[in-house]
Amino acid sequence: MFAIFLSIKSLLPALRLAALHGQQAQSSFPSPPISWNLFDDVQTQLQYAFMQNAYLAGAIVAVVAGVVGYFVVLRGLSFAGHALSHIGFAGATGAVALSGVSMFGLILNIPAVFGLLVFTVVSAVGMGILGKRIHGRDVAIGIVLAWALGLGVLFLSLYTGYATEAYALLFGEILGISLQDVLITMIAGAITLVAMAVLYRPLLFASFDDEVAEARGVPVRFLSIAFMVILALAVSEAVQVVGVLLIFALLVTPAAIAERLTARPGRAILISVLLALGFTWVGLFVAYYLPYPVSFFITTFAFGSYVLVRLFFAVRGRFVRRPERVLEGKLA
Repeated sequence: MFAIFLSIKSLLPALRLAALHGQQAQSSFPSPPISWNLFDDVQTQLQYAFMQNAYLAGAIVAVVAGVVGYFVVLRGLSFAGHALSHIGFAGATGAVALSGVSMFGLILNIPAVFGLLVFTVVSAVGMGILGKRIHGRDVAIGIVLAWALGLGVLFLSLYTGYATEAYALLFGEILGISLQDVLITMIAGAITLVAMAVLYRPLLFASFDDEVAEARGVPVRFLSIAFMVILALAVSEAVQVVGVLLIFALLVTPAAIAERLTARPGRAILISVLLALGFTWVGLFVAYYLPYPVSFFITTFAFGSYVLVRLFFAVRGRFVRRPERVLEGKLA
């Protein structure tokens, strides 16, 4: 974990530059007034194409993150998913750094999303091959994560232009997403959801008890690799909304809340999707009226909800156990 801290510390100059750019961009647009009529306010927001794209892309990413996130929490892969986002950041900054470079008489123009996908998918396959051995490998994953952040810093230093794409990757830039990006996100989201639907039953079985599933003939190793690739796609999609540094807000928090509310997989996935949608849409709605990043509001609502649920069950647990303790005391 200390190595991760050092790598994040090395990112501070880039983060300061990115934050300055974000503040300048936000300060140039005054905050519109709110009418406190929810229907009218939503209609006003949807008059603008960038808000339409943001709500649509946010919905797609939230649904995918809600479904995939449930299995991430169930399989104990939260840290692995977090590591994938940072590894993807290195690939994205590498693509940005190579753009404009002349090679064999051709000028390279590599989209940042392509570099993100390549790095996350390759890393996901490696983690999937480890299978259940990935549990307890936090030290190894943390070292790779720290190296990936350092690699991202190197690529940023090699990039001669203004690092606006790096800012978007680190913190999310959903308000700047184009219609073409929405279509790409929609296609990637559809592929991810279809793959999850196909693998749902065997993946659920293997997630609860991989040894029994393997004894029953379920291809546990293949499922592990396939799910990690699906997770890589989900991470690549979610980065557009909340960024690399805040990926937990959509990928883990809604599923963690849902898992505490119900033990039924189908119901938990539905709650996870609804929570992810709610956090994203409410975050977009509030950010429209305030000069602060969308990702801040999404993560704040997600964190606040998780804390409230934890507190509720902690208080409820005390009151439920109290009669039992009184009865035990009387019997003694």
